[in-house]
Amino acid sequence: MTTVHLHIIGICGTFMGSLALLARERGYRVSGSDANVYPPMSTQLKNAGIALQEGYGAENLDAATGSAPALVVVGNALSRGNPEVEAVLNRGLAYTSGAQWLGEHVLPGRNVIAVAGTHGKTTTASMLAWLLESAGQNPGFLIGGVPRNFGVSARLGGADAPFVVEADEYDTAFFDKRSKFVHYRPNIAVLNNLEFDHADIFSDLAAIERQFHHLVRTVPGNGKILVANGQPALERALAQGVWTPVARFGKAAKEDANASEWQLALEHADASRFAVTHAVEDGDDAVVEWSLTGEYNAYNALGALAAAHACGVDLARGCAALARFENPHRRQEVRGEVAGVQVIDDFAHHPTAIAATLSGLRAATARGRLLAVIEPRSNTMRLGALKAQLNASVASADHAFWYQPAKLGWSLASLIAPQGERASLHDDIDALVAAVVSRAEAGDRIVVMSNGGFGGIHQRLLDALERAHAGSRA
Repeated sequence: MTTVHLHIIGICGTFMGSLALLARERGYRVSGSDANVYPPMSTQLKNAGIALQEGYGAENLDAATGSAPALVVVGNALSRGNPEVEAVLNRGLAYTSGAQWLGEHVLPGRNVIAVAGTHGKTTTASMLAWLLESAGQNPGFLIGGVPRNFGVSARLGGADAPFVVEADEYDTAFFDKRSKFVHYRPNIAVLNNLEFDHADIFSDLAAIERQFHHLVRTVPGNGKILVANGQPALERALAQGVWTPVARFGKAAKEDANASEWQLALEHADASRFAVTHAVEDGDDAVVEWSLTGEYNAYNALGALAAAHACGVDLARGCAALARFENPHRRQEVRGEVAGVQVIDDFAHHPTAIAATLSGLRAATARGRLLAVIEPRSNTMRLGALKAQLNASVASADHAFWYQPAKLGWSLASLIAPQGERASLHDDIDALVAAVVSRAEAGDRIVVMSNGGFGGIHQRLLDALERAHAGSRA
């Protein structure tokens, strides 16, 4: 029997790389190409035996087998004019989007749980997959990051087991401008939050709310929608029509019209310990004590616990499992420590996420300072749509080191001027590294925030710290 060849253009994106792993597990011969090949995605793809070509070109289509692939999956970062995309069209090859391929070849017949929201999708989906795994359910999952409890970003899991998918509102492909999550047809949807983002494809928040309403339309009447309380944009999306039972999680008091069925109470200021109550089941409650910090992570956990409960995981067992949960790679991941200075990698790239991450780390930092190193890299940041919020986002940092990427298109200088001596601006990574290292002292935490590779700055910081402190250890 001939193995079907699937070629993925844009394979090193978090979603497309995860899709490649699922296709490989299903027995496809998988190849792919990308302009930006960097860990952790490139590493796990190579470990899975998937052939990678760096750069885009017509020749990539035949590179793996010497002949055209049976199907080409086109990532949503690719557009008309890309030489590989043009070759697919000119040669009349069969092509589809990643979201459609997932919806047609992996998700049918599964109990699909979709985790959506502007922030926290990767962490919440990772928590949920871990809760189901700890309960012995052997879930499948596709997550836009690498959960450290599993070591891979995607797997098929058991044929009859639940499937957790990180449900992104970004558009599907150059030929399908709907949000990716409309392809998933979930039985359970977790809606964490909703703010304006993706300014390159959405004109305003109302346009994103409409896409979330489209997701709500796909959830069956015998399913469940779990909605974070205190999110006006989510309420507006639901007000457009909902045909599925809705349960809320959050802080709302019982007399509130939208009272939270799932509630939490922080027992430590840094959210390293909190109590969870399921109000519907006679006030059933349990306590989470874990290694994560930050109130926003506690609310991510609350949504995951509610979704796991809908899949049969009791609250006490779920809370106990969270004590063994490890944050996904690039989510407050400690990359190393030199001379008492920690270097932390975090994917935060939206002002709200930056603020939440720094606030959580500040509460958990007993001594020393918090030094934020920020690259405004996302499409929304490059367009300057959220730049007015950036000043307030670093309020919890002792010093913010801002990097001005060449393609940013607007200057950070005037924006960060009000921060005075608490901020500095750099347009060269070597100079940025030197500035951070010269200021860092034992007990400090350096938090690198970017949704890209950032020129390998994490290791460069660690290497520079080693050189700076080599003499003191000699």
